[in-house]
Amino acid sequence: MKPVSFKHLVIGVCMFASAGLAMALKPTAKISDAEPAINLEQLIPRQFGEWKEDTSIVPIKVSPEVQAKLDKIYGQTLSRTYINAEGRRVMLSIAYGANQGSDDFQVHRPEYCYSAQGFQVNKGWEDHLKVGNGELPIKRLEAIQGPRNEPITYWITIGDKATLPGISRKLTQLSYGLTGKIPDGMLIRVSSISPNADDEYRLQDQFVNAMLDGVEPTQRVRLTGAL
Repeated sequence: MKPVSFKHLVIGVCMFASAGLAMALKPTAKISDAEPAINLEQLIPRQFGEWKEDTSIVPIKVSPEVQAKLDKIYGQTLSRTYINAEGRRVMLSIAYGANQGSDDFQVHRPEYCYSAQGFQVNKGWEDHLKVGNGELPIKRLEAIQGPRNEPITYWITIGDKATLPGISRKLTQLSYGLTGKIPDGMLIRVSSISPNADDEYRLQDQFVNAMLDGVEPTQRVRLTGAL
């Protein structure tokens, strides 16, 4: 048996210490109870910049199994399709949950949601999207089903921080837990249909910036965190 290195020992001690602190300071106060209530229908304008809602397009409904999971995790969801003057469309999906403080209530990642709908999801990568004076940490994906190729951009928020799934999300959850607070959170996803993924990602970046410019400044932090 190999001896335990000092580095691994320190990491192990830190993990146990963090777990102990988390148990001692079990979160009890929901951040959402102290903030103005969120209404996604009112939060996101139906028209902003060169974009307006395309009511002729009905969003595809997810399977009953996936919907049951979403209902358990989230209190509100929003699905819309927008169109610009050139006739190009972008689909917007937002899910909000008042309790994002544990893995039981973590955001439902598009990688799994699309796979559950029969899509082949190509391995994605992390990126940054320039918005105003800051940068959003985002994830890029491509979902493919037959002739349908759907480039996807998404990010999540935990409390007032924008982050991505993985260690960053867990550390953010832990930081809130150590203060006794239960953070709320969102998953914001935009996608479009085209075989030219790079072109669609540029379009999605323009759409996101236009959307954020159209949101009330006091509410923008709910979508981007405190950049």
